[in-house]
Amino acid sequence: MTDGRDNHARHVVRGVFLLFSRNERPDRAAIRDFVKAHPAISLTHDPSSQAQLHLVGEAEVTHATPSNDDRGGHGELVWLELLREGLTFDIAGLLPGTGFEIPPCDHQFDYREEICRSRLEAVRLTPGSHLAGGEASLPVLRSMFSLTRELVRHFEAIEAIAWPPSSSLIGRRFFESTIAAWLEGGAFPALGLTAFRETLDGGLVSVGLEFLIGQELRIEPSLAGDKVAATRLGVRLVNQLVLSGAVERMEQIIGPDGQRLQLEPSSNGRFVRVWTG
Repeated sequence: MTDGRDNHARHVVRGVFLLFSRNERPDRAAIRDFVKAHPAISLTHDPSSQAQLHLVGEAEVTHATPSNDDRGGHGELVWLELLREGLTFDIAGLLPGTGFEIPPCDHQFDYREEICRSRLEAVRLTPGSHLAGGEASLPVLRSMFSLTRELVRHFEAIEAIAWPPSSSLIGRRFFESTIAAWLEGGAFPALGLTAFRETLDGGLVSVGLEFLIGQELRIEPSLAGDKVAATRLGVRLVNQLVLSGAVERMEQIIGPDGQRLQLEPSSNGRFVRVWTG
């Protein structure tokens, strides 16, 4: 297996989205208080006191020089730069500026309430510009989601997390528990940072694994008759693939129940096909 993270993520909306009730997003002062409460996190740049050109997401945003009372004009994107574990991240969409719209969310984890886009709005956390091209690497992801977990713990107004690569909406309790387990040495949080959908022929395919390794996982219909069991298998395989990388040639493994399984890249290389060996 090899690492397929080099060229697959450029079309995915960048960053992780923290969903707040409208007008409950934090402002600069609230983020400064958050930083003061977390010694491992530093505030490394605040453009509010100077004219600055900075890359936020996919667009260049020019910031004029506002006064020190944190007033923002209509439509202004208010952001700060945070440092954790030697890596910088931009947190954008703060009050009093505009927030972000909620990205598409086709899969929900521990969040039963229907999304009301008129009620919720988002703050977005993205890797800094110096990390461009490395957004899907495990060190960057671990640091970004560790910072996200601290934000969730600090701000009770965060209702859920949206993760665009898997089109997932993750409730705050589920997010915190699965991310904490991963950061403490447990399995990758495959349910949330990836998802699964049924195919027309009865198979099961992952959503979001491509962001991590350049391929999605496809469990063939012969193995997917029991969707619960197939999902459990998919979760185990996602955890393995995140660590080992893309599949370029046929491999055989032993499944969790002792069954021999065959892994093989699809003809176009976009999928890792799984069936009984």
